[in-house]
Amino acid sequence: MSHHYLSFDHVSYSYPDGRRALHDISFRIDHGEKVALVGANGAGKSTLLLHADGLLTPSQGKVVVGGIELTDKTVRLIRQSVGLVFQHSDDQLFMPTVEEDVAFGPANMGLTPAEIEQRVAGALAAVGASHLRTASPYSLSGGQKKSVAIATVLAMEPSILVLDEPTSGLDPRARRQTIELLGRFRHTMLVATHDLEMVCELCGRTIAMRDGRIVADGPTERLFRDTALLEACGLEQPCSLRRPATV
Repeated sequence: MSHHYLSFDHVSYSYPDGRRALHDISFRIDHGEKVALVGANGAGKSTLLLHADGLLTPSQGKVVVGGIELTDKTVRLIRQSVGLVFQHSDDQLFMPTVEEDVAFGPANMGLTPAEIEQRVAGALAAVGASHLRTASPYSLSGGQKKSVAIATVLAMEPSILVLDEPTSGLDPRARRQTIELLGRFRHTMLVATHDLEMVCELCGRTIAMRDGRIVADGPTERLFRDTALLEACGLEQPCSLRRPATV
C-alpha cells in the first residue's frame, strides 16, 4: 500500500430505513496529518468514521485509502492499514485477558507467534499498560480500558488511526494520558470528538459537520474562532481561545 492518505470522494450514505446520514462528503487527509471531526450529536461523525474502516460502505461515492479504493475485495487489506478505536472500549475488548485482546488482530493477520509477541509487548508498552497484560479487561478502570483498546489497534501497526471520542468518560488524569499518547502517534490520524480543548492540542486541521454535511474544513484555530460557525454546529468555543473579559 502506498503512502498513508485517506480520501472521501462525494460519499453519501443512507441507512436501511432510508434515513440519509451523509450527504456528498469529500475531503482528503494526507500522510502525517492529525485531523479533528467535530459537530453536535447526530451530525454524522460516527457514521463517517465507520466508512473509513469499511464497517459501512457508501451508498454513493468512494473511499480511498493509500491509493486503494475500499470495496468488498479490498476491505481486509485496508483494515490492516486503518485502525479504528470505538467510543466505548467495551465494544473492542472481548477476550479473557488483556494480552489475548491485543494479540487477536496480529494473530488474524497470520503472523508467527514470535511476531505476535513482539506486537503485543510493543503496543502495551506504547500505552503504558504492560503491567495489565494478564488482567481481565472487565476489571479495568475506564482509562485503562481506553489505553488497552488503543493498544489492540496499535498492535496492527496501522498507518492511519481513526478514533471516536477517545477522551469521553475519562477522569482528568486518564484524559491527559490519552492526549499525550495520541500526540506520540506519528502517522495519519482522524479523531471525532466533542473535546475541543484536546483538538486545540493535537490537530492542526478541523472538519466541522452538521446534518450529515461538511460545513467547514480548515485550520483549527481559525474555525474555533468563528463563533457563529461553532454555534451553528452546536459547539462552544474552547476556553483556551476565549479572549479575557475586559474590566
